[in-house]
Amino acid sequence: MKALVTGGAGFIGSHLVEQLLSGGWEVTVLDDFSSGRKENLAAVMADKNLRIVNGNILDADTVANSLAEVDACFHLAAVVSNIKSLENPRMVNEVNVSGTINMLEAARKAEVDRFVYASSCAVYGEAQTLPVKEETPLAPRTPYAASKAAAEQYCTAFYRTYGLGVTCLRFANVYGSRRSVGPYSGVIVQFAERLMNDHPPLIYGDGLQTRDFVYSTDVAEASVLAAQNPNSTGMVLNVGTGVATSINDLAALMAKILRKAHLGVVREEPRAGEIKFSQVENSATKRILGFEPRVRLDEGVGNFLKWYAEKDRKTETYHSSAP
Repeated sequence: MKALVTGGAGFIGSHLVEQLLSGGWEVTVLDDFSSGRKENLAAVMADKNLRIVNGNILDADTVANSLAEVDACFHLAAVVSNIKSLENPRMVNEVNVSGTINMLEAARKAEVDRFVYASSCAVYGEAQTLPVKEETPLAPRTPYAASKAAAEQYCTAFYRTYGLGVTCLRFANVYGSRRSVGPYSGVIVQFAERLMNDHPPLIYGDGLQTRDFVYSTDVAEASVLAAQNPNSTGMVLNVGTGVATSINDLAALMAKILRKAHLGVVREEPRAGEIKFSQVENSATKRILGFEPRVRLDEGVGNFLKWYAEKDRKTETYHSSAP
């Protein structure tokens, strides 16, 4: 089997590439390295079944060439930051929506069997009832969330109109090794950056807001299962743990693991566009894909912190400026 992974040098994409290669797939990575890094693929760089294309999903010729003779396309390339989307919504729309249309059109013409789209549970916005189910009405609160919802609609349209074998996976809050460090990184990275520099975690608001944290290798496994299971064709499925964790509890867990509970926390006003509570219902994903998240939060956070402490900080361009 041959696969194309867009954004395959990224945080989630690199874990997916590793799992595909270990399963005997031939893998082409399409990445413009705007956020992805070749170091993320270091463990598999010598694999004879790996090919890397330095290119952009907005370039139709590059996309078409990358999809030649491909059985399955995993489309992960995107701008994934809510904050960045508030600063530059047009750019986010261009990459996340127009880029996805490029991928869908090229996949249709190449007669690709399966197309797995990496969406986000951000599309639900501030849901009235938790946990959110796939049929929960969408209410995106940021341009990022709106772009993911729009791309989902294009995926569904290509399935209904052209018969393209699309599955949309709505990822919960994904964490794990290789997450980039910077002002747009997730809360776990931000807490780690501060704690390891002996600064208290910075919490926006009261910290009672909740997230469903799912480990990167679990998300990669769900993606592979979606491509292999024809019963998921045309479906939208949640990928999470079904467990809601408050930001206060996350900060306490990380501080405990690092033995820095004495630092306490500092708080600032809530940020615009952020939802208060998030938790997904993933029974459909379990039933259809046979997916079960394997990594508990305490184990996953411990793994992440170990990676974070050991990684080569010279490869990072961002350094904490916390007071």
